[in-house]
Amino acid sequence: MKFNTKVIHGKQEHDPSTGAVMPPIYQTSTYAQISPGKHKGYEYSRSANPTRTALENSFASIENGEFGLAFGSGLAAIDCVVKLLKSGDEVISTSDLYGGTYRIFTQIFAQYGIKFHFIGMENAENIENYVNENTKMVWVETPTNPMLNIIDIKKSVEISKRHNLLLVVDNTFATPYLQNPLDLGADVVMHSATKYLGGHSDVVMGALITNDKEIADRLYFIQKSSGAVCGPMDSFLVLRGIKTLHVRMQRHCENGKAIAEYLAAHPKVENVYWPGFKTHPNHEIAKEQMRDFGGMISFTTVGNKMEDAIKIVENLKIFTLAESLGGVESLIGHPASMSHASIPKEERERIGVVDSLIRLSIGIEDKEDLIQDFEQALALL
Repeated sequence: MKFNTKVIHGKQEHDPSTGAVMPPIYQTSTYAQISPGKHKGYEYSRSANPTRTALENSFASIENGEFGLAFGSGLAAIDCVVKLLKSGDEVISTSDLYGGTYRIFTQIFAQYGIKFHFIGMENAENIENYVNENTKMVWVETPTNPMLNIIDIKKSVEISKRHNLLLVVDNTFATPYLQNPLDLGADVVMHSATKYLGGHSDVVMGALITNDKEIADRLYFIQKSSGAVCGPMDSFLVLRGIKTLHVRMQRHCENGKAIAEYLAAHPKVENVYWPGFKTHPNHEIAKEQMRDFGGMISFTTVGNKMEDAIKIVENLKIFTLAESLGGVESLIGHPASMSHASIPKEERERIGVVDSLIRLSIGIEDKEDLIQDFEQALALL
C-alpha cells in the first residue's frame, strides 16, 4: 500500500457494529465485563480505548511500524522512552534540539542519575567518541529544531548497533511523508503529533512507533502505568488530521521552497537555514534520507540585531506569532524567547540559536501572499 493510501486506510477498519467509515469517539472511561476479568478487549480507557487504538494503528502504518502508542503530548512520549533507562545510564543526544526535550532531559531525568551528552551530530561519526560502558541510548532529531541540521540516520544506526544502543529518532519536522527512520534501522520513532500529524493546531499529542515487540511491550507497560495517555476526542482529531497529511505536506514543501529562496535572495537577510539548499552542509544526506525538504525554515537578518527580529515577528500580518508548528497556518517564532528559552543562553548560542534567529513554520496558504507579507515586514527594517 502506497503512502497516500496508507494515511487514509492503513490498519483501519470500519466500525463492525454500524459500518461507520470513521472510528466512533468512544467517550467512555470503562467497559462492561462479561465475567470478572473477562471482557471484549477493553477494560479501562487508561489501558486502551477503541478510538485511541485506531489512531495507534494509523501511527504504526504510516511509519512502516508494527506497534504504535499515543500519548497526551510529545513530551509524554519522550518521558515514556527515557523511562526505559535506569540510574547510571547515559544518553548521547544531538545538541541542537527542541527546548522541551532539553528541559526534560536536564531538569527531570538528570535528577534521577541519567547522564546526557549533547553533541554536534552533523558528522554522525562524532557519536562514537562519546560511547562508553554506561551508554544505552542515542537520541537523534533530524531535521533539528531550530537550526535545520541534518543527521545521517543510517550512520547513526550503524554506530548504535555496533555498541548495542537504543536509537530513537524524533521525526516531528520531517513527518512520515518525508522520512521513515524505522526503514533505516532506528529502534523507536517519536513524534509530537501536535504538529504535522494533527496539522490543524487544535490538539496536543505525542506518538511512539517501533517494530520491536519487546520494546513495544515495555513502552506499553510504562504508558499504562504512568497514565499519560490521550483522550478519545483528541485521538479522533489526530486520526482525521493524518488522512490529509500527504496533501498538506506537499503544499508545505512547495511553499517552504518558495519562502526559503525568497529570503535567501533578500538583501536584508543574512543566513537562511533550510536543508533544500545545495549549500546546506548535509544537503546530500537530506536528499538521500528524505523525499523533500519540508516547510520549516530559520533565518537571521543582516546585522543580527534582536530588535530587528522582534520588529519582523510583531509586524507580519498573515504569519502568526505563536508557539508550535506544523499547522495549516503559517507561524513565526523567536526561539531564544519562546521554544528554546529553557536552554541556557550560552548553550543556545553555541549551537547557533542567537537572539536574532527567527523560526518559520510555513503553512499551506498562497505562497504569493506569504512573500508579500514578508515584503512589508522587512521593509520596516
